[in-house]
Amino acid sequence: MEGEIEVKERSKAKDYLKKLVELRAKIKAKKPDFVRQESWRYVRVKPNWRKPRGIDSKMRLKRKGWPKSPNVGYRGPVHARGLHPSGFEEVLVHNTLDLDLLDPARHAVRIARTVGMRKRIEIMEKAKALGLVVLNPVRFEEELEETITEEEVEEEEETSVES
Repeated sequence: MEGEIEVKERSKAKDYLKKLVELRAKIKAKKPDFVRQESWRYVRVKPNWRKPRGIDSKMRLKRKGWPKSPNVGYRGPVHARGLHPSGFEEVLVHNTLDLDLLDPARHAVRIARTVGMRKRIEIMEKAKALGLVVLNPVRFEEELEETITEEEVEEEEETSVES
């Protein structure tokens, strides 16, 4: 009985987070691109955002007809901040021991870029056993060999057509 209630609550929470992530995406779609003042006028001024600080700055005064400035109204839902678009919390993993502390219902694994292939495969196998989602999975050698053979076949066909 208690286990069923827990499962229902988890699925409700997951649905709720998914809705919040979708809402965050809608808000982001409506958000303007915030550009640095006068970046459209001068090549030397990059469009990367900088807060306008001039005493006569129309952008700082938020005048009509000038580009929008970032403010709190453009933020997404509190519970959706920092989540991966899949709705999971993204966790950076360096070894298999890091996987033991994670909850498959809440966390998704991203294997660090400095991890070598051997340890990467170990992490993938353990994550699969624990039921964790891996955001940057390993492409195994079999898949690589298949792509190489397909490319070689295409190259051979092209050379035979040319001659």
